[in-house]
Amino acid sequence: MTVKITLKTSLEEAWEKFTQPQHIVHWNFASPDWHCPKAENHLETGKDFLYTMAAKDGSVRFDFTGTYREVIPHKKVVYTIADGRKVTVKFDRMDHNVIVTENFEPEHQNPVDLQRGGWQAILDNFKKYVEQ
Repeated sequence: MTVKITLKTSLEEAWEKFTQPQHIVHWNFASPDWHCPKAENHLETGKDFLYTMAAKDGSVRFDFTGTYREVIPHKKVVYTIADGRKVTVKFDRMDHNVIVTENFEPEHQNPVDLQRGGWQAILDNFKKYVEQ
């Protein structure tokens, strides 16, 4: 599955805000009633990341974790989520914009449209954070 956004920013700013924990905690959630209280990111091939996603009312929380398989600064990251699914994120410059495209393998527990909607919502939050 694929989700994408177009940002009015520099490639360097998009990359930094997508990969640095002090920024990730501000955008990495799908709806206003959730948040990302913790982010750890070791942005190197073979290293791991951990993002805690939680309902603001405290009812649910989980860690989204994975391992980087490829990191090309300002261009692409490829990682494997803890459940074995592969994700590729590409950063492309187009005119004065940056296009961020995420390709991910769906899981088999939730409907495909629900998954696509959740991943798109998180990417839309990233756009709002970058362009504020």
